Amino acid sequence: MVVLRGPRVLVLVVALLLTSIGLGQAQVGRAPDPNLAHPTRVVTVKRDGYTIAGLVTHREGATTFTSAVALFPGYPGILRLREEGGQPRFELRGNFLVRSRRLWLDEETLVVVVDAPSDQWSTFYQRFRESPRYGADVEALLREIGRRYSVEEWTLVGTSEGSVSALHAARMNPRLARRLILTASLFQATRHGPGLSAVTWDDLSAELLWVHHEDDPCAYTSYREAQEFARRSRKPLVTVRGGGPGRGEACQAFTAHGFVGVEREAVAAMRSWLKTGAVPADVRR
Repeated sequence: MVVLRGPRVLVLVVALLLTSIGLGQAQVGRAPDPNLAHPTRVVTVKRDGYTIAGLVTHREGATTFTSAVALFPGYPGILRLREEGGQPRFELRGNFLVRSRRLWLDEETLVVVVDAPSDQWSTFYQRFRESPRYGADVEALLREIGRRYSVEEWTLVGTSEGSVSALHAARMNPRLARRLILTASLFQATRHGPGLSAVTWDDLSAELLWVHHEDDPCAYTSYREAQEFARRSRKPLVTVRGGGPGRGEACQAFTAHGFVGVEREAVAAMRSWLKTGAVPADVRR
């Protein structure tokens, strides 16, 4: 047996211990993303001096897709999506739609999380999302993904402030967006814009489904207003109950506002509507 001694060996041992501790802290600080167990790719479309990107996920080995789902995450809706070292990098990992995106997948379905256009990464105001330019940006991204994966029609899904993005993207692209699902929707105006408060529902041709948690604690996204907007738009509402335990502030992603603890059941109900067109029963866990 060889025994190593001396200051250099001591320095080496200490360095290895510090590295091990650092790695352990990193692993504790960020749990692995289970969504990344599925094939994931960043698709970026160049526009006039800026880009718009989407994070595409599908089942391993899946090649023929009959359903495509575009997800629009909540505030601020800015993923800063890019690739580094051949790996996707993005923010808003905890958002309901971002963290549950794998739950939409089957052998015939792909999912894309839509980022804000790159020139909007410091603002992305709601009024911009109403603009024809934003409609054209989303169309360009979804048509490029559709070209690569041979899909022609989409279901758009928005949550919280992302309901504003999804609604206007669907309104401006009726041939592309056949179905629209609005979850934990932003009904009231905030300092960032009007939310859905001034929407004229007759301007929307896509089939619409509302999904809302009965105990949503966010003042701008109350269940009572979900009932009123469903009545006003003459479209069905699926009520979600149960889940938890929650944590964080009322309008954050890990409360009933973000369907915490009932993500799988909520997505299953939405997938059922996408596949069959039949309004699913209310969700309870």
